Amino acid sequence: MPLETYRAKRDFRRTPGARGGTVSPEAVAGIALTNPAKLYFPEAGITKRDLARYYESVAAWILPHIERRPLSLVRCPDGWPKQCFYQKHVDRSVHEAVTRVEVPERDGTATYFGAGTAAALVGLVQWGVIELHPWGARSPRLDRPDRLIFDFDPDENLSWEAVVTAVRHLRTLLDEMHLVGFLKTTGGKGLHVVLPIRATLTWDDAKSFSKAVAELLVRTTPNLFTASAAKDQRRGKVFIDYLRNASGATAIAPYAVRARAHGPVAMPIAWSDLGSDVRFNHFNIGNAAQRLDRRTDPWADFIGTHQVITAKMRQRLG
Repeated sequence: MPLETYRAKRDFRRTPGARGGTVSPEAVAGIALTNPAKLYFPEAGITKRDLARYYESVAAWILPHIERRPLSLVRCPDGWPKQCFYQKHVDRSVHEAVTRVEVPERDGTATYFGAGTAAALVGLVQWGVIELHPWGARSPRLDRPDRLIFDFDPDENLSWEAVVTAVRHLRTLLDEMHLVGFLKTTGGKGLHVVLPIRATLTWDDAKSFSKAVAELLVRTTPNLFTASAAKDQRRGKVFIDYLRNASGATAIAPYAVRARAHGPVAMPIAWSDLGSDVRFNHFNIGNAAQRLDRRTDPWADFIGTHQVITAKMRQRLG
């Protein structure tokens, strides 16, 4: 199913504010904001209200990639330059519009945050959230990932051309296995290649397959790649991080904002967009929504792509 059709069938309408109450005219997606003029990105003049309006404007784009997924959140209640911290377990102070997702854990279950409406996104912003990091699996099958993520994290001294060469090496390998990867920026110095797959693998299988992909790239191009997180192994190379494909691991959501200067956005891009450096804050709160209005969606086929990792592919990787 193309993503445009999926959006049309889903109802991402705003939900009302608190039960029985009235909503402030300053509300966004039905959620009243406290301190809406607080500067979250002071170097760019971007306020809490601006961040809320951004997430409301891209709700139909981001929600298909995060609904029914547990979220790890980066909260920066006083803006990104001040103290920020991760949080994943539910706090009762969060607005009721924010979804709850039950996650099995070793000693029972835990309740995580989720988001399935524009109001839920804004409710998270009201609570000081900037970044959204979803799981690679969707409830109720949290034991079966439905996407694989390859995180290309280059040494800071590497050129953009080296990063492009690295992701194209992966694309060539995927083509050989008849797999399609979708590309996105991270709002930082790297890129992500994301593979939508059928939810047939265990987490161990997903991690094993992605590790084998990474190690093959290292064997074939050792002067460019490393699969080691050790800093002394990463100098002058691109670290291909396959550990995003483990149970409980997360990655920044498509269209989500990063808690960094100028409000960069993790933006889905086409492979043809690699002709210029599109990292860091090339896409940001100020221009991302306008790009979505002007451009053909490079991830239009993402939701409708259901790939299977086969035994033959595993053999190809050795």
